Parts: sequence; structure tokens; C-alpha cells
Amino acid sequence: QVPLVESGGGLVQTGGSLRLSCAASKRIFSISSPMSWYRQAPEKERELVARIIGQRSTDYADSVKGRFTISRNNVENTVYLQMNSLKPEDTAIYYCRSYLGGREYWGQGTQVTVSS
Repeated sequence: QVPLVESGGGLVQTGGSLRLSCAASKRIFSISSPMSWYRQAPEKERELVARIIGQRSTDYADSVKGRFTISRNNVENTVYLQMNSLKPEDTAIYYCRSYLGGREYWGQGTQVTVSS
């Protein structure tokens, strides 16, 4: 079973919105475990976009503050990334990451493309 599965990516125009989902298997999802979204654009390093610890503690990259919102559903073992006011520079592959028991897990990524 794949531990993390992202979905929701696609092609959107500047100013549009997308909602990414990350479904986690029970064995790597804990209410208190940090869950994060990262992204990697072509020829750039992977960067942290947003992180949620517990139910309400969140961190965001400066470039997405006020536009992106991370949330989690602990019943469905799912983490979301609501992305509004998208810009061409948000174009990247978005990855979900879980950290539990000293180990990290990554999803396969979902492509987000924002056209100008």
C-alpha cells in the first residue's frame, strides 16, 4: 500500500484555485504528527510550502501566506492544501510529507500548472 497519495493537481489560469488532497495510510498518520506540503519547480530545489502540526498549528512559506491554507481531517487521514489566487510561479510538482516515529514518508507528487 502506498503510504501517501496526492491528488487534485491540474492546469489553472492565473488567479484561479485548486485544492490538493493527500490521503495517508493509517500506519503513518497520527493526530499529532506533522504533515507538510512541499513543491519542486523545474531546476529548483524542493521547498516547504505549508506544514500543520496537530490540528491548528500551521506554518507557511512567505510566498504563499494569505493565499494557501493547509488543513487536516484526522478521521479520514487526509491533509488538504487549498490554493487561491494562484500565480505562474506556483507551477511545480507538489508533494505531501509525513513524519512519524523518526521516519519521513513522501507521496509521488501531483503537478500544478498555472498559466499566465
